[in-house]
Amino acid sequence: MSSEHMQIGEVAARTELSLRTIRHYEETGLVIPSARSQGGFRLYTEADVARLMVIRRMKPLGFTLDEMRALLEATDRLDSGEELTADEHEALLESIRSFERSAQQRVADLRTQLARAEEFAVTLGRRLSRTSAP
Repeated sequence: MSSEHMQIGEVAARTELSLRTIRHYEETGLVIPSARSQGGFRLYTEADVARLMVIRRMKPLGFTLDEMRALLEATDRLDSGEELTADEHEALLESIRSFERSAQQRVADLRTQLARAEEFAVTLGRRLSRTSAP
């Protein structure tokens, strides 16, 4: 096995994703192992790990698998070296910009939810301290 390749266990440890989750992303076509060992084990590269990290970061923001796929396809096309027309290039960039705007809005929404949750926890703590038995 090449030192450039990692087995799924190492990838799981590096990405903090379960083996099951990584296999699911393979089944859905989001991340395909770059190679297989002679024994049939999945082998991943740094690029595969980077792809999984994009997915891992999108998941808590509520992006769907289809949205993840669309973003990855756009970045893949931009990074492929494929000759693109100016219009195609701009459309891909606009797609990525749209994802960036959506991610920023989702982060802001999560911050609001977190602030409300923290307020609730503080309120409960105050309530308990007022009503605690002597």
